[in-house]
Amino acid sequence: MSGVPVGYQSSASSPDWLNKGDNAWQLTAATLVGLQSFPGLVVLYGGVVKKKWAVNSAFMALYAFAAVWICWVTWAYNMSFGDKLIPIWGKARPALNQGFLIGQAALPATAHFHAGGDALETAAVEPFYPMATVVYFQCVFAAITLILVAGSLLGRMSFLAWMLFVPLWLTFSYTIGAFSVWGGGFLFQWGVIDYCGGYVIHLSAGFAGFTAAYWVGPRAQKDRERFPPNNILFTLTGAGLLWMGWAGFNGGGPYAVNSVASMSVVNTNICTAMSLIVWTCLDVIFFGKPSVIGAVQGMITGLVCITPGAGVVQGWAALVMGVLAGSIPWYTMMILHKRSMLLKHVDDTLGVIHTHGVAGLLGGLLTGLLADPTLCNLFLPVTNSQGAFYGGVGGAQFGKQLVGALFIIGWNVAVTSIICVAINSVVPLRMPEEKLEVGDDAVHGEEAYALWGDGELYDVTEHGAGRAAVAPVSTPPN
Repeated sequence: MSGVPVGYQSSASSPDWLNKGDNAWQLTAATLVGLQSFPGLVVLYGGVVKKKWAVNSAFMALYAFAAVWICWVTWAYNMSFGDKLIPIWGKARPALNQGFLIGQAALPATAHFHAGGDALETAAVEPFYPMATVVYFQCVFAAITLILVAGSLLGRMSFLAWMLFVPLWLTFSYTIGAFSVWGGGFLFQWGVIDYCGGYVIHLSAGFAGFTAAYWVGPRAQKDRERFPPNNILFTLTGAGLLWMGWAGFNGGGPYAVNSVASMSVVNTNICTAMSLIVWTCLDVIFFGKPSVIGAVQGMITGLVCITPGAGVVQGWAALVMGVLAGSIPWYTMMILHKRSMLLKHVDDTLGVIHTHGVAGLLGGLLTGLLADPTLCNLFLPVTNSQGAFYGGVGGAQFGKQLVGALFIIGWNVAVTSIICVAINSVVPLRMPEEKLEVGDDAVHGEEAYALWGDGELYDVTEHGAGRAAVAPVSTPPN
């Protein structure tokens, strides 16, 4: 090996199969996705809710991120990406052994065979880096899904109930969708296209969050009537981490540094920018004012909509998807929501059913229409896949996308309902009214903002000429 530069020579820690570029990017992509959750959504949730719920909302996201990690490496990773147990589920086992984690990555159930035969069509996914990298990358995807579900439940769910909900939903809902669509399950083998989570993450989170919101019940009436964001700049900070972090979200989808990764990142930004602009324009046209919160909603729907097709659609298609991502979820949230008895009845705090459920469904169906055959052959296990726009077998692809969506929706509604009923039989899902009245201080003994003094809230009373005496009180001064 004398002719090989030292940096490229193999060793015990750098075996022949290790592609250092792929590994470096995949670790970076995973970290970008992790930053979307913490601090991204932690900050966004803390800023977008009413002041009295800032700590609780941020903490729900932080807890979910930590809890998913432990569940993931203990049993959930292999349920999602390990050996097949049944067509919708992998075999549960830990991902903690060093022999497993430092060996070459492999997703054993992803080998795809020609329909009705034993001839191998596409080999199983085997990236050129350690299994530990895949475990990390997929863990942060699982974590952000639970945090998105939390967005439907902010401002009233019991924290103890949330602590139970996270591992149960991860185990019995997320792992099913992940294995079925990505890990080699029946939707993967059938050829349903979900490039990087439109169905597994966003459609699941939207409908699971909405279902859980139904079972938990609404916020306090005063909070439903008035729930202003306590810090729009924090909200924008979190939104910025989301948008920039999506380069890792979609750019890491191919498990390699290749042209599909590059294409997906460009498409992500095209769709997101267009969706934000369209949402803002609609706000101006119909409400007379551009809304910053509305722009953030439009940004999110663009990110979500492009995700199932980011690596398999052309740039012009991403532009079209952006127009629809900024208008159809806008309509369901701003117009249809006010007319639908069901949508008005269920208190989905941040409208996750619209920003992730509707946008994820929209993106998956549009992928079934607009998936480019050349790009599909660069990425998908089922050869000759294409969207209906390109004719041929494309019509069948749209049907597959629709069936895949219905399975994800149906499973999440049913399983989330069972989980909520089970938890409610042990601990109440909803906080008592006295805690709902006070918020963070009653739930955690902490508040987001200390306006005066050394971490305490003070009432300032004027005494004499320009002098002031201070006395502690339980509420901030007016």
